[in-house]
Amino acid sequence: MVVAWIGVMVPVGLTAGLFERLVRPSPTSEIVGKLVVAAVMVVAYKLVVPRLGRRRHDDLKGPGAIAQLAAGFAGGTVLFALIVGTAALVGVYSISGPGDVSNLARAVVGDGVFPAVVEEILFRAILFRFVEEFAGSGVAILISSALFGLSHLENPNADMLSTVGIMFEGGILLAAAYLLTRRLWLSMGLHASWNLTQGELFDIPISGNDAHGLVEAHLHGPVLLTGGGFGLEASLISIIIGTTFGLLLLWLAVVRGRVMQPSWVRRRTASSA
Repeated sequence: MVVAWIGVMVPVGLTAGLFERLVRPSPTSEIVGKLVVAAVMVVAYKLVVPRLGRRRHDDLKGPGAIAQLAAGFAGGTVLFALIVGTAALVGVYSISGPGDVSNLARAVVGDGVFPAVVEEILFRAILFRFVEEFAGSGVAILISSALFGLSHLENPNADMLSTVGIMFEGGILLAAAYLLTRRLWLSMGLHASWNLTQGELFDIPISGNDAHGLVEAHLHGPVLLTGGGFGLEASLISIIIGTTFGLLLLWLAVVRGRVMQPSWVRRRTASSA
């Protein structure tokens, strides 16, 4: 796992540093820079990670990639629309007028493509995979979800509730999507559409970061229901709905036999056989 992280992050860090040093900052260069970094991460992953570990495999292989991406994107859109609809029904979300689409391309890359590629490779294709290979699926879900939540602790307006929310609604959901398919496409689609739907469609802060959606909207009411400045991801509404959907995907993975036992159990079973 350490070799995998180094093999991916060193070229990504060098690319980001060179791009920042050589290219003049602008909205366009920011978009291009994130696309370049994401592409370098994909190439570095393909060259390094599938060659590591006892159970070698490539989580960015086809066929079926487009179908799983589309399914994830549709699922994430419907899921967060359900969260926003629930918030509107209980009176904590309202739309006051049309929004602003002038930064749509920047948002699609910065809030959708970039985090979906980078975070899914780091947290699912590397962290989850190698922890699971040693300690089994259950421990991998716990550790990857906890670290995924903690990685958002430095975001604007983050607190312990938002961190726990990301652990459950995001960590379990995305880990279960990876476990169910044994590839990254479904989790990448979910991740990207989750962010874009809340921010660029419904004008809700994305993990504490301001968004400019297709509508002008406001959250008002108890922090437990609105998530405060962090956005609905830190609300009980999102935690309950997102975690429920994640547990459903996890149940499907268990039913389909996608769960892996710890390495010592697998060895004992093989010896007995």
